[in-house]
Amino acid sequence: LKLAIDKQSVHQICSGQVVLSLATAVKELVENSIDAGATNVDVKLKDSGIELVEVSDNGKGVEEQNFEGLTLKHHTSKLRDFSDLIHVETFGFRGEALSSLCALSDSLIVVTCHESAQIGARLVYDHDGHLTQHVPHPRQHGTTVTLQKLFSTLPVRHKEFQRNIKKEYSKMIFVLQSYCIISTGVRITCANQTGQGKRTTVLCTSESNSMRDNIGAVFGPKQLQSLIPFQQMSPGDSIKEDYGLREVDVPKDLFVIDGFVSQADHGVGRSATDRQFFFINKRPCDPVKASKLVNEVYHMYNRHQYPFVALNITVASDCVDVNVTPDKRQILLQEEKLLLAILKSSLIAMFETGVNKISLNHITPAITKDREIGSVSEALPDDEPPKTSIRLARLKEAFSNHQFPGIGSKQSSHKAACSGSSQKKMFSFVSCSKKMTDIMRPPLKSSPSFATIDEPVDEKFWSYKPLVPETESEQHQDRISSPEAKRARHEAEPLAQNSLVDSKNKNASTQLDSPVSIQKKTVLLQFSLQELSKRMQRLQAQKKENNDQEPKYRRFRANINPGENQSAEDELKKEMSKDMFKDMEIIGQFNLGFIITKLKSDLFIIDQHATDEKYNFEMLQKNTVLKGQRLIAPQSLHLPAISETVLMENLEIFRKNGFDLLIDEDAQVMERVKLVSLPTSKNWTFGPSDIEELIFMLSDSPGIMCRPSRVRQMFASRACRKSVMVGTALNTSEMKKLVLHMGEIEQPWNCPHGRPTMRHLANLDMIS
Repeated sequence: LKLAIDKQSVHQICSGQVVLSLATAVKELVENSIDAGATNVDVKLKDSGIELVEVSDNGKGVEEQNFEGLTLKHHTSKLRDFSDLIHVETFGFRGEALSSLCALSDSLIVVTCHESAQIGARLVYDHDGHLTQHVPHPRQHGTTVTLQKLFSTLPVRHKEFQRNIKKEYSKMIFVLQSYCIISTGVRITCANQTGQGKRTTVLCTSESNSMRDNIGAVFGPKQLQSLIPFQQMSPGDSIKEDYGLREVDVPKDLFVIDGFVSQADHGVGRSATDRQFFFINKRPCDPVKASKLVNEVYHMYNRHQYPFVALNITVASDCVDVNVTPDKRQILLQEEKLLLAILKSSLIAMFETGVNKISLNHITPAITKDREIGSVSEALPDDEPPKTSIRLARLKEAFSNHQFPGIGSKQSSHKAACSGSSQKKMFSFVSCSKKMTDIMRPPLKSSPSFATIDEPVDEKFWSYKPLVPETESEQHQDRISSPEAKRARHEAEPLAQNSLVDSKNKNASTQLDSPVSIQKKTVLLQFSLQELSKRMQRLQAQKKENNDQEPKYRRFRANINPGENQSAEDELKKEMSKDMFKDMEIIGQFNLGFIITKLKSDLFIIDQHATDEKYNFEMLQKNTVLKGQRLIAPQSLHLPAISETVLMENLEIFRKNGFDLLIDEDAQVMERVKLVSLPTSKNWTFGPSDIEELIFMLSDSPGIMCRPSRVRQMFASRACRKSVMVGTALNTSEMKKLVLHMGEIEQPWNCPHGRPTMRHLANLDMIS
């Protein structure tokens, strides 16, 4: 029997789906203020939003005739009928926000004064959105909405909200930053008060009519120095072809894109995607494909960083659907492929002109004269030639055209060798690659190999694939090998190559069919039913014993193959616990680089260098306190307000990483934090970029000890150098010590450089 859900339950269910977080609640209220024509929006929080959220504006205010329907479900002044959705130009239009906030908050209070009214009104609403109190209240034109104890009507969500308040607060600031950037002509401020302390401003813009000025107000002038304005270009033929666009399918002037992107120079970008903002018709949104494309193009020129992005895409309102989700951040767009093609063409053109240049200052020593500057004499040319910029593409072309002296004979011979049809070029390239592979391939004697677990134990058993991933650098391989192993490898190279060729020829010959003469003979076999019966009883007893001890399924199925590293790690995590390492029996050392262990009926092979390296790395990560180098004068970091807040709440983590900071809470925003000392360790130096990376990491995981990526690289390098090398002989106690360490670390499955520490080798029951 199906019964209708009562209205109060429907209201509660739907409200919980409309407002999901603190960020959503603040977003809805700020959008209402901007829709009301406000030029000043002030957001105030208590205890990061747990106790109170308040948004005030100087907009038009609410007319008295709308007081009753202000917080009722699906009541809106922004749509007349469904067709208006096609041309909606306001942020809000669904009529759900205030109604949902009534259902989710302890109380919702509105103080408003319409532009035509002489005095304001204070309105109190219950959980169903009904007006329970209406009294006069003095106020200038505009509206203030106050929420107390958000999510208090949903106990589980309220508890999660309180537990994750720092993360919720950071997400709210990120969403608010997007409105600060795009809302030109509007001054937006945000302040937070903790306990009975003073109110701290965390965000502020200055009512500028420029998106660039808004970016500077939010993120500081330093961010502006690295930005270039977006320059829109029509997509070229090759990019059109990539996206399946034909000339007849491409509408003209459908999209207009403006905004700013980071320069692609190394060191200019950011370590994370924490400052990427996309807008469609000035509405903040999350276009997944466009965001992914921007990062992919940026990585073509700067592999190790991410860009700052603030792009507004203007498109006809009938080509976009914003009514997909209640928060309106997921948007459906017509001609999305054309948008991606325009973005790709434009970004490539922008980054190529800015990045692929080499500046050369041509100074001829023969034409110089002494020029006196005070008491300092310096040699300068008579006529200083201007700096010239050479595109990298032109530089490559110059090399390919053989315009450099001294290498003509080699180039001409190479040109002759590579001439001919494209097929001949391909054969030539493959043969050259083969020769280079033979030269660079490690020798057979010094390279350990592994078999898959289903192969029988015979000669093939030791012709497995190497445990080291194929992408591992030769430099790292040399560093982890002992001098004796390196010498043996170099001496064995010619022999290894010859044996490789011989074995290939032998295999090729054995694959051919040839007639074989077979002489049959008869052999008498002894047979006894009594012996057969005894053997069957023994096998059944053994089978019963195995069934009692081991599971009835194969625990380890992944092969020892660089392409299956991830599946092998997942398998080990699932089937093994860290306390099993102490129960492993040491069988012995293989090839002076690997430890063979036995756990019940399973054999494992452990990379002695990789496992020792991971243990040393985690110990360095856990226990090392980096020493700081004091600066001559404190350096102002010019951090945005939210970054300053995150840093001040995690000062101890920064100190453990070697950053000593001076905090002045009474100073202006962006001037409250100064760097007093920064960590230095031998030839490693760190700076403000590492601080920004730490802030980003702590925004998601506040209070948890973490390290910047460059500190991790330093620890990985040190752990590698101090670990047991390949080629070092180990006794049983030394091997047992390495295996026991695997049970003591947090993540024992691979080393900091990605090398697997252990793999399952074989199951003895299956082999027997």
